[in-house]
Amino acid sequence: MQVSGFGKKQGSSLVARLKGLAGAFGMVALSTVVGGCAWFESDDRNEPTPLIAFEPKVNAAMAWRAPVGSGSNYGFAPAVVGNSVYAASTNGHVAKIDLASGATAWNVQTGQTLSAGVGADADTVAVVTKEAEVIAFDANGNEKWRAKASSEVNHTPWVGNGVVVVRAGDYRVQAFNAENGERLWNVQRPGPALSLRAPARMTFTEDLIITGMPGGRLLAIEPATGAAVWEGVVAAPRGASDLERVNDVVGIPNVRGDLMCAVAYQGRVTCFDIQKGGAIAWAKDFSSIVGLTVDAQHVYVPDARDTITAFSLEDGEVAWRQAALRNRKLTEPAVRDGAVLFGDFEGYVHALSAENGGFMARVSVGGGAMRSPVISTPQGVLVQAGDSSVSLIRLN
Repeated sequence: MQVSGFGKKQGSSLVARLKGLAGAFGMVALSTVVGGCAWFESDDRNEPTPLIAFEPKVNAAMAWRAPVGSGSNYGFAPAVVGNSVYAASTNGHVAKIDLASGATAWNVQTGQTLSAGVGADADTVAVVTKEAEVIAFDANGNEKWRAKASSEVNHTPWVGNGVVVVRAGDYRVQAFNAENGERLWNVQRPGPALSLRAPARMTFTEDLIITGMPGGRLLAIEPATGAAVWEGVVAAPRGASDLERVNDVVGIPNVRGDLMCAVAYQGRVTCFDIQKGGAIAWAKDFSSIVGLTVDAQHVYVPDARDTITAFSLEDGEVAWRQAALRNRKLTEPAVRDGAVLFGDFEGYVHALSAENGGFMARVSVGGGAMRSPVISTPQGVLVQAGDSSVSLIRLN
């Protein structure tokens, strides 16, 4: 359903109305399913490409490394608020780190195994336990409240505008009062039989929370009321079986100028024109497991086998492709200082030229396989390793 007016204001907010969500069998652990398609098979088609030698074009250096706890996975990503970095680990630690120096301000233990984190603003830091309990802290690391989500949460929470928002495995998007944990609203629609356990995050633009959903859809939700005010189809399910029809939106929707772009597994890369009511500006058949990033010129996205494509942001034409990192289980990328940066399964961070896809730099941060997205900051890029440690990398 497309509703005109997305991106235009009426009174103090947007005009656009959207709805959607899902809830059927909940999130199926498709790491094994996805593995059959891309990541975990052991035949020759899926062997990681050996790293090639190259002459570095820039210097990539690890400015600092901060321990958090132990363990990280798809539902974890560092959150940057001002000069503070918040991060969490699967074994229950939540930490606040100084962005410039890497010094740890505090590190608290929740006493629970975590499935997702971190969402944060200046006042509230939120994580979610394996038992679907949302835990909120203040900026000093003091626990504020605990509240129960409707089912397991494997996606990073979003925090802002006085709410903590989670997307649960039964395809509900739920909001809690950031001060006391009171449940404020939830949005739900029927969902597919199977969904993908993969990185996914919410973003905030034009006074709306934007979240990707199973079934290839984007939702735009008003944070105060839970009103779903726009729905966009990134890709429609195709195929005869439930497995063939899995096409979840992965990564984080990216907004650049008037365009909002997202990608779906077994689906498409699609960019919507915000100023034209959310109409599709362009779409290209594509399949990604981790998501995309954008800059003023391009949309950068690895496919399900880690061949990276740069599409023109304006019209979707292919600017370049890079296959030298094939099957290295790349993370969701970030753009910084003219480079597109990805983490991989061996703890390397690769910097490619945003202009032509050539290799610019490589640095090893260790700590095991990366699953969390690379995060661009004013100081450099943040990466969270498989052991949950967070590192800042600078290019110069």
